Amino acid sequence: MALRRRSRPAGTTGRAPLTPKRARRAIGVGKAVAPLLAPYALAVAGLARASWDAHRAARLGVAAEELGSYRGRGGALHARISRIAEALNELDTGAEVHATGAARRFAGATRPRLADLAVAVRAAEQMPSGRRRTAYRAIGGEVDRIEIELLTHLGVDAH
Repeated sequence: MALRRRSRPAGTTGRAPLTPKRARRAIGVGKAVAPLLAPYALAVAGLARASWDAHRAARLGVAAEELGSYRGRGGALHARISRIAEALNELDTGAEVHATGAARRFAGATRPRLADLAVAVRAAEQMPSGRRRTAYRAIGGEVDRIEIELLTHLGVDAH
């Protein structure tokens, strides 16, 4: 007696349909295996999150511990403004070789402008998306100009 193969319609898999018995068996296996795999899954999730945070922090140019300070839509602009403010402090204290009188005057005149730009970024976060993008472009252009002038005072040709 020859064994006959059941013909299946094209495009179907060889799996049997899910029955209540198969569903109960899968749930039972899951209940037994889940406690064994949960610690490993949590460890992998923690490593993935740490890696993602490190990537985002590197993109913003900040330490991973500071990443929470620069979240939201304007986070990248806040990070840039913060880094410029730190560089101005270093320039103003004379820690840099290029801390001349003109550089100190630039630092003193630029700090209020940076504070205004930080306020503008926070205000733009509440705007509708089209206006927010326009505001961020304008703020980004102003930050670019300040960065170029800062680099000029530090003796770096940014053009």
